[in-house]
Amino acid sequence: MQERPSWAPASVDLDRPNAARVYDYFLGGACNFEQDRVFAEKVLAIMPEAREASRLNRAFLRRAVRFCVTNGIDQFLDLGSGIPTAGNVHEIAQQASADTKVVYVDLEPVAVTHSELLLADNVNAGIVHADLCDVDTVLGSPITRDLIDFSRPVAVMLVSVLHFVPPEAGAQAAVARYVEMMAPGSFLAISHGTADPRSEKTGETSQLYKRSTTPGVNRSRAEIEAFFAGTELVEPGLVWTPQWHPDSPEDVGEHPEESIVLAGVGRKV
Repeated sequence: MQERPSWAPASVDLDRPNAARVYDYFLGGACNFEQDRVFAEKVLAIMPEAREASRLNRAFLRRAVRFCVTNGIDQFLDLGSGIPTAGNVHEIAQQASADTKVVYVDLEPVAVTHSELLLADNVNAGIVHADLCDVDTVLGSPITRDLIDFSRPVAVMLVSVLHFVPPEAGAQAAVARYVEMMAPGSFLAISHGTADPRSEKTGETSQLYKRSTTPGVNRSRAEIEAFFAGTELVEPGLVWTPQWHPDSPEDVGEHPEESIVLAGVGRKV
């Protein structure tokens, strides 16, 4: 059994991998445990593109935040925010204005603990420890109520998280409630892994994640698009992550589908 690091909350199960910590490992972070690293290497053995896909997904997050800022957004609700790493929402958004408000939401104790440390001196950003599908807890949190004014446009971010939320958890209904709360002019940013039913890699990886604390969920393009109900997808629609507003044409590459994640941003009108 791995010795518990001093920064690891007592509630964390060190013996089972967790998607947030595996993602942290893919991105080169240090907030992961031995079981997460062993699990991640098994995923990479099946699907070597997973590491690059994680990087491309993170790059989409940064571009989506900049897009929202350019379109007048100065408050963000980042649901399933994960473990802090380079290019967090508040770091990007507050470059434009230090007064930009950011609320992170995550259920993983390590993500919450590290976010609290990172944001200790930031009066315009906070972290809520909650399940994103528990909408009442998220919206009713004193942190959310203090920082987010839903009578004004807001950006709600659901980046690389919904594919770890099973249908029975009420993912569709939860997202619909957030959209309902959003004022006109708000944005909804989503990225979601999608399965190629012809690929053996997809099945093998799904079986691996079933043994983690965060089993994955395969959804089709149509099922992912359904999360944007109540908004209008901005150009170029729902596309592979490197195809969404790339910084340069070269960033897309010859095989954007190898990013294995679809991404889009919807605007509430």
